[in-house]
Amino acid sequence: MMPKVILLYCSMSGNTEEMAEIIEKTMKKQGLEVLAFQIDLDDIAAADLLDYDAILFGTYTWGDGDIPYETEDFYDDMEEIDLTGKVVALFGSCDSMYPHYGGAIDTFAERFKERGAASVLYHLKVDLTPDEDDMKRCEVFAEEFVKELSISIP
Repeated sequence: MMPKVILLYCSMSGNTEEMAEIIEKTMKKQGLEVLAFQIDLDDIAAADLLDYDAILFGTYTWGDGDIPYETEDFYDDMEEIDLTGKVVALFGSCDSMYPHYGGAIDTFAERFKERGAASVLYHLKVDLTPDEDDMKRCEVFAEEFVKELSISIP
């Protein structure tokens, strides 16, 4: 049976959205069905994560390592759910100008671990707008995630 995969992301400038689109497209090429949602635009709640086997989560980082305001309620609501057994990978656009590079990704990774996710993998961080090399990294990230799913969710 195919694992159910959700791809959630939050994007302000479009950089994380571009990453999400590359990841989604690559995973679909690998034969997986992926449902994508943009936090704060689509109707998605933290409890909806329970309906999926695997979670791809993308976010930009605000200021010096803060989670974006659009994700604050989602982050808080995650405290109420048990994600035991879920396979999770995180990605996002960051700004190397700040000392805490990609801090929102790290903060969400910790929340997923606290909530029992089986494996929290690959913190793919891209500096600002994805260039050609970054786009390739997004493809590899997605391919590696698919491989991990085949191991974790036979």
